[in-house]
Amino acid sequence: MKTFIRVVELWVPDRTRMRLEFGGGLYGEGLSAFRDVSEDLHFGYDEGLPGKAWASGHPVILTRFTDSYFKRTDQAIAAGLTCGVAVPVFSGEFLQAVMVLFCGDDEAHVGAIELWHNDAETSHEMGLVDGYYGTADMFEFNSRHTRFPRGFGLPGRIWKAGLPLIIKDLHDARSFLRWEDAAKVGINLGVGVPYRTGTDQTWVLTFLSAQATPIARRFEIWVPVSWKPVMMEWAGSRWVLGA
Repeated sequence: MKTFIRVVELWVPDRTRMRLEFGGGLYGEGLSAFRDVSEDLHFGYDEGLPGKAWASGHPVILTRFTDSYFKRTDQAIAAGLTCGVAVPVFSGEFLQAVMVLFCGDDEAHVGAIELWHNDAETSHEMGLVDGYYGTADMFEFNSRHTRFPRGFGLPGRIWKAGLPLIIKDLHDARSFLRWEDAAKVGINLGVGVPYRTGTDQTWVLTFLSAQATPIARRFEIWVPVSWKPVMMEWAGSRWVLGA
């Protein structure tokens, strides 16, 4: 079974911190040629998909490789890849890595990837920056003309929670406001991840897929275990829990 996400790459700063070099990757079946080309590449600031995410300081989605800033167009098309997204990872002002995901679909494999954004200074809603929808034309049209308040729809719920979210059955989830359009094209599963820059910029990256084309073979969300301070008291010869 093919998955919607076909490739995962990590790009890390080189010794000079002026360029990004290949830091590892996972490639699906039949993608060895694309991997071989990628391993020898370097990207400068604002160059290629990894460099564009570095310069932007937030996730970047590329829905078409041809006639774009993408550097591996021929190899990506030959490998059946149709869109990509890059997510920069910063520690303060310093870039630590850029994660790049490449997705692929065809007439038999349906999937969508979206990037939503809210600027708190100008709006109380989240709008679509861009998205890849393959052959789901009507779903794309409605998505591009939809905005979500905080707490509504998949992007709005992730925005409010500030945490990743998985919805397994979109057609049964009335909180997914586009469920009717999604059901018509077979999309029934959604995964979303929030990304904040500063205090007033929120981005949400969503992956939507059909039963026959899962986003990935496995998705897991891990959260910190709740804890509370524990007071210890000395009881003559040993420490014991305090009241």
